[in-house]
This record gives sequence, C-alpha cells and structure tokens, in this order.
Amino acid sequence: MNKFNIVALLLLSFLVTGCSTSTSRYKIKDDHSPSDIPPLENVEDANPRYEPYSRGGNKNYRVRGIDYKVFSDITEFTETGNASWYGNKFHGHLTSNGERYNMFAMSAAHKNLPLPSYIQVTNLENNKQIIVRVNDRGPFHSGRIVDLSYAAAKKLDMLKAGTARVKIKLLHFKNKKQQDEHFTGIYYIQYLVTSLPEKANQLGKKLSATYQVKSLQVQDNNHYKLRLGPFTNQLQADNLLKKIQLDYPNAFIIEQK
Repeated sequence: MNKFNIVALLLLSFLVTGCSTSTSRYKIKDDHSPSDIPPLENVEDANPRYEPYSRGGNKNYRVRGIDYKVFSDITEFTETGNASWYGNKFHGHLTSNGERYNMFAMSAAHKNLPLPSYIQVTNLENNKQIIVRVNDRGPFHSGRIVDLSYAAAKKLDMLKAGTARVKIKLLHFKNKKQQDEHFTGIYYIQYLVTSLPEKANQLGKKLSATYQVKSLQVQDNNHYKLRLGPFTNQLQADNLLKKIQLDYPNAFIIEQK
C-alpha cells in the first residue's frame, strides 16, 4: 500500500470521530466547560475566504446507522434550528478534516457542509452574530443543526443554556478573485443622528480617539449623521461595528458605491 493510500485511510478513520460520536478515544467521559479559560474578549470572528476543500472529511458517511450526504458545489445555503456547543472533552483531538479541535477558536461542526466552510451564525434569541469556520462533523443529536466551539458559544451568549435557536448562512467564495471583490470597497459606520452640533462634535472626537478611526459628519437639513470611516475592507468595518453596537445598537454599515 502506498503512502497516499495510508494517509487516505487514516483520514477516513477520523471522519466520524467528531464532536458527537464514540467516547472510546476520549479521556473525559462527559463534555464540560474548561477550568482554565484564557481571555476571549479579543478573539476575532473567523475571516471568511476562499479555501480549497480538505482531502479528508468530504465524502458521504454513516454515523449510528444514519447516512449523511456531504454537499458539493454549493454556493448558497441557509438553515434555522438549534445550536449546541462542544468543549473540553474534544479539545486537542482531530476534527473530521484532520485538524486539531481548539475550543478557544471560532470553529464549528456541521453534518453536511463541505470542509472547510465559513458560516454566519445569528442567535435568534438575542440577535448576536458571529462568523465561524466549519472543520468538523456533527452534531449527531436530533434537532440540532450546528455544534459551536466554546469561544463561539460564549460570543453568542449561549454557554449557560447549552443550546440556542440560530440561523446559519453560508459565506462562500468560488475563488480568490471573488473573495477580494466581495470585501473591497468604501464603507462607513453610521452610529447616530442628532440635531445638536455640539453633541455631534463631542461624540465624533470621542469615538475617533477610542477606535483610532476618522470621524465624519453628514449634515442633512438640521440633523447630523455621525459616521466613522472610511474603511476599504468590509471585514474591518464589520468587526468594528460589533463593538460600536454595544453602545449604539442601531449602528449600521453604509457602502459607498
């Protein structure tokens, strides 16, 4: 048997050893939260980009007598259902595509999406939103559509409950050129509209200094639209928007054509 076939067989053997399968290879019987948790406040969302699919974990498979089909040539996909999370039991073990599971990274497991894939996950119970990289198979519990890493679940504020009602959306790029075209442009974050010029000036200076971003006021009759920018990358604008929305929940992104 040549070296390639040996590697292929090893990867195949790991295909169904993801987040919700047999306990034989795990030292921990029941999954639980980690006892030593690093600071997670600055953990960034996964950066969606074009990636060739992995050589492992992308064939149809069977778990517990149920056959699962892996999607191929998929460019659009949305799904609504329950999310769960997996943690300490699986930390450091191989995922279905042969990578090591890191519960403090922004990753996820899905039964059907190609590996790797990038998905946007929205917690429908609190409207919090994240982007994760799918590199594993699962969850294999009925009524659940995605298993999130510990860090991802924390950002969606679902650790305590254990599950949450979510909507997932595939973020797909067929090649590097499409990826670059999608994320390149001119973007602004509009966070407030006020009729008070003094307030507009004070807030503009404060947020500009806090986030090291230029501040802009767009006057519309007697109102001032307060914006931060410009950004030439949508991901950069998206990441800052999440921070701005902690104080200004109605903040949104404006793309300049």
